[in-house]
Amino acid sequence: MSYDEMLAAAKKAVSLAARLSNEVRKSLLVSDVWNKSDDSPVTVADYGSQAVVSLVLERELKNEPISLVAEEDSAELRKVAAEAVLARITELVKDTLATDESYAASPLSSDDVLKAIDSGKSEGGPKGRHWVLDPIGGTRGFIRGEQYAIGLALLVEGKVVLGVMACPKLPLASTAGSNTHKSSPEKVGCLFFGAVGTGAYVQSLNALDSPPVKVEVSSNDDPAKASFFESYHTPVPIHNTIAKKLGIKESPIKINSQTKYAALSRGDGEVYLRFTRKARPESIWNHAAGSILVSEAGGRVTDAAGNPLDFSKGKYLDYKRGIVVTTQKLLPRLLKAVTESLKEEEEEEKKAASLKLH
Repeated sequence: MSYDEMLAAAKKAVSLAARLSNEVRKSLLVSDVWNKSDDSPVTVADYGSQAVVSLVLERELKNEPISLVAEEDSAELRKVAAEAVLARITELVKDTLATDESYAASPLSSDDVLKAIDSGKSEGGPKGRHWVLDPIGGTRGFIRGEQYAIGLALLVEGKVVLGVMACPKLPLASTAGSNTHKSSPEKVGCLFFGAVGTGAYVQSLNALDSPPVKVEVSSNDDPAKASFFESYHTPVPIHNTIAKKLGIKESPIKINSQTKYAALSRGDGEVYLRFTRKARPESIWNHAAGSILVSEAGGRVTDAAGNPLDFSKGKYLDYKRGIVVTTQKLLPRLLKAVTESLKEEEEEEKKAASLKLH
């Protein structure tokens, strides 16, 4: 099966999952949200989205074995121990699939939905084909009515070869220079997609028959005029250190989820930094779709040492310290600033440790 056919299936799966998420968001119930065992929030939309993508891929790619690496599994859902929650998810999935004529008459039980969710238990790896799904990226943003994304990518022999990302709250028009990604009621909702060697594109999520528009990263090569994205979280001091060394003057643009990758791919900003106060594993579903969009738009995605992200090691990335996303023009200077900042941070930690000993 060609990549074109797989890309078409992925676009259909992600757009339908976005439709489900929008329906949930319109009337989000208290019972639709709870915390998982690791205290991270999850919603009925996370599970519904994963089930929809799994079912659509299975039906669209009938002759292809489906290996899916995804964030959720039914173990957490079963802990809620509420039949009403599962019944709601099942109805959401059924209603969403019914909006597509080819699925309108398909019967679906709660067991079918649980099975579809659990099809995302693949471990991935360096061999074969694996779909990688972030069913609702930026769940906290989704709950607040802010930016979130649904990202789906295909790995072949450990390399990302295509990606699709729905950003239901992102304005269709580029927001470059506005320093905001707040959505207005009109002309909101983007579907980004790309495959290796073909470029990256965007079209309206609400009008999939609209012509795709090719996207490219910013052509700005002046760091003083650059803007950078980071996640909503406790401030990470090294981000500011790196930005100052690079000469960036603007405050960071905070956005939830992989939407940062999508925004950067069309030139809304030039730098996305993802460092953490403490080293922690990075799940491949948080970066797979976004990384190929930026790469196909002419950008670069590396770790702090300048190495391409390695998606071949299973559910977690093999990377050095932090993740750097930027344009080809700014990458050398950005990596220099990263190296200097990490060295200074290490020296400060050594001084602090020395003072404790004395």
